[in-house]
Amino acid sequence: MPLFNWQALKSNQVAGTIFNELDDEHVLEELNMSAFEEQFKTKAQSTPVDLGTLKMKMAHKTPSKVSLMEPNRAKNLAITLRKEGMAASDICCAIETYNQKALSLDFLELLERFIPTEYEMKLIHSYECDGRSLDELSEEDRFMVRFSKIPRLSQRINTLTFMGNFPESVQLIQPQLNAIIAASMSLKSSSKLKKILEIILAFGNYMNSSKRGAAYGFRLQSLDLLLDTKSTDRRQTLLHFIVNIIQDKYPELQSFYTELHFLDKAALVSVDSILQDIRALDRGMEVTRREFSVEKENPVLQRFISSNTELLNSLTADGKTAQDVYDSVVEYFGENSKTTPPSMFFPVFVRFIKAYKQAEQDNDQRKKHILNCETPSTPPKAPVTSKLPQMDLIAELKKRQVSPLVREGKDGAIEDIITDLRNQPYRRTDAGRRSAKWKPGQQLQVSSDISL
Repeated sequence: MPLFNWQALKSNQVAGTIFNELDDEHVLEELNMSAFEEQFKTKAQSTPVDLGTLKMKMAHKTPSKVSLMEPNRAKNLAITLRKEGMAASDICCAIETYNQKALSLDFLELLERFIPTEYEMKLIHSYECDGRSLDELSEEDRFMVRFSKIPRLSQRINTLTFMGNFPESVQLIQPQLNAIIAASMSLKSSSKLKKILEIILAFGNYMNSSKRGAAYGFRLQSLDLLLDTKSTDRRQTLLHFIVNIIQDKYPELQSFYTELHFLDKAALVSVDSILQDIRALDRGMEVTRREFSVEKENPVLQRFISSNTELLNSLTADGKTAQDVYDSVVEYFGENSKTTPPSMFFPVFVRFIKAYKQAEQDNDQRKKHILNCETPSTPPKAPVTSKLPQMDLIAELKKRQVSPLVREGKDGAIEDIITDLRNQPYRRTDAGRRSAKWKPGQQLQVSSDISL
């Protein structure tokens, strides 16, 4: 006979449905199926259906086991238990004794989904009150009955899961806190970056003084505009010119980015999320302490609390430090820490450093091109005035070698910053500004000590 490709219900899915009340075996006894076979048989003849065998299969249609759980939930629990491959009694015993080694963390997190609901607890209680045998239950239901007998089941599983996840949580949080602390402190303490911003402010005020008047500062996003402002011949940007000036007049500032650490890593951190994670660890530790107050003789809980309390306290302190130094550095640069997350603040400096390095390379290429264009037959020209500052830079480059840059993060830079931070209170240092401004048209003198 051809196959009828239906979606059959399993034995545990027909309990309580209309199908459990149907007697299709009786129908088969009443009907003569030979005409049906003749009209629907396939070309390849097979052995006629043995009605006796069919009757034997039908006898197993009615579920032999009682189920206390919803079918899909029972199925998922069966899959979970098969994955772990432990007896129900061993699993429950491991939970009761907080045996972390016996149960994998993944299995515990899966098992947490099968903590008996209030409705299931009522069904179990009713079943036991009726005096019915556990042998009538499926394997999953028998596990659920044993599972439900564990005192404070939810608290125990939460505690076991927390203890299992604690080391990894700390390993994820600590480097992010360190990145925020190191990046914030290095930005605020960099004297070279401060001087470069002073030079940029001076040029911006000089350019705007005749129309807008002098400004006391600028938003950090303004650094991106240094690439958009171009010279009259469109061959260089304002940043290229400022880099030239720094190379010529302030060579000690060229490696300013070596004073800045972990800006790219700090840009990936959400301070609010990290602080929430730390608070979650605090709550988990408090739950563990409450469990230990009940299970005072349990060595696993005692060992965990004694070995990790100080670590959590240190992490909490670092979280507060990260929040404080970040708020301080954002406000130090004229921004609002409430509306400026690290993902907005630090990338400004990352982009500026990248653009600065590129401008250095562009300027070097331009100078090499100028040197290659000079020929020996060309008579020496008279000294050029400050209108061509790049000629002075060429001479300077010939007699000076730039020292190699210090690699970011080398020689324990972050450790030193964090150590200094912990040993000394972090104080805001707001430098007062002079109110003197030049008048439109007044010449700006660019020197090692720029005053506005």
